[in-house]
Amino acid sequence: MKGFLRGARGVIHIGAHVGQERHVYAQYKLDVLWLEPNPDLFAALQQNLQRFPRQRAVKCLVTDRDGAVYPFHLTSNAGGSSSIFRLDQHADIWPDVKETATITLTSKTLPTLLAEERLDVASYDVLVMDTQGSELLVLKGAEPILDRFKVVKVEAADFAAYYGGCRLEDVEALLQRFGFFEFARKTIALHPAGGGYYDLVYKRR
Repeated sequence: MKGFLRGARGVIHIGAHVGQERHVYAQYKLDVLWLEPNPDLFAALQQNLQRFPRQRAVKCLVTDRDGAVYPFHLTSNAGGSSSIFRLDQHADIWPDVKETATITLTSKTLPTLLAEERLDVASYDVLVMDTQGSELLVLKGAEPILDRFKVVKVEAADFAAYYGGCRLEDVEALLQRFGFFEFARKTIALHPAGGGYYDLVYKRR
């Protein structure tokens, strides 16, 4: 799944967690913008990026609306499943993951964030999303600039992992409208009743 980074200029990674992929991005000599809304994780993310001068982080919740207020549900797996949506059938695969607290966050669209940070979207041609059910909202907010990306990588489920969260078919339908096709798929976990969680790479025709 790393091959999609060959020839890339830069990556916008939404749902950074603590920047686990930073070494891979550095191997490809990429400029990286990490976006992470969880304040409990952000300090660790910044610490992890100190030795990577081409990678920077911004604390922000990205959706399809500017100035919208959301409950953000923190989870027990070091925040790995935290989301603006509550856990639903996610528990059927990972029963030990529980909600631990809820905080309130205000969102921005990706174009707004880039403008506020005075960043040129032309520096980034790969969009990576791991936002636990809100990937469709991120994409809708980014529609004005989606044609600037050549690759979109997304983690998505084809079952109701989160209450109100998107499913794989929703994400795929939007990306197809913008000329993206599925290039690679890796199964993360299977749901006992069918379906699963996947890492998917889409390329623009």
